[in-house]
Amino acid sequence: MTLSIWLTVVSICLLGAMSPGPSLALVLKHTLNGGRQQGMITGIFHGLGVGIYAVLSVVGLAAVIHNLPNVFIAIQWGGALFLAWLGFQGLRKKATIINPQITVNNASNAARDGFLMACLNPKAAIFFIALFSQIVGPETPLIAKFIYAFTAMIIDMGWYVTVAWLFSRPKWLSGLQRYSHWLERIFGIILIALAAKIIVSA
Repeated sequence: MTLSIWLTVVSICLLGAMSPGPSLALVLKHTLNGGRQQGMITGIFHGLGVGIYAVLSVVGLAAVIHNLPNVFIAIQWGGALFLAWLGFQGLRKKATIINPQITVNNASNAARDGFLMACLNPKAAIFFIALFSQIVGPETPLIAKFIYAFTAMIIDMGWYVTVAWLFSRPKWLSGLQRYSHWLERIFGIILIALAAKIIVSA
C-alpha cells in the first residue's frame, strides 16, 4: 500500500459521502427531530453499515454478486422497500413542538435507520466494487485491504457526524425545526422517488 493509493481512496470516499442522497436526508431528519446527539448516532451507525460493505467488497463481494445475482436483487428490493417506508413516514409527519430531549427509543431508531440505510443501499456495493477493483489485487496484503475499508468507514462517519453537528447549532436548528414537518414531507417525497427509481432499475 502506498500513500498515493490511500489518498486516492480518501478522496473518492469523501466525494461519495458528500454527494446528496437519501443518507443525507436521513441524517438531517434525525437531527431536526432529535437534535445533535440523535443526528450523530445516525451518522455513526450509517458509517458502520458502510464499513461492512467496504470490508465485504475488499474480501470478495464482487465474486458473490457475480455468482449469486439473486442476492444483489434481494438487496435492491430490500433497499427500495426501506426507502419507501421512510418516505411514507415523512409524508405523514404533522406539525408538532419538538422536544430536544432525546429518548432512548429515539436514539435506537436513529441507530437502526442509519445502519439499515447503509446496508440496504445497493449503490454502496456498486461503489466499493468499482473503487476497490481498481486498487486491490491478488498481491494486495490483507492489512492494506482492511485499512482501505476502515478509511471508507471513518470518512463516512466523519462526514455525517459533521453534518449533524453543523445543522444542530442552536441558531440553525431552531429555525429549521419550525418547518421540520414540511422538510420531513419533502424528504419523504425524495425517498419515495429514490425507491421507485431502484425498483424500476431492478
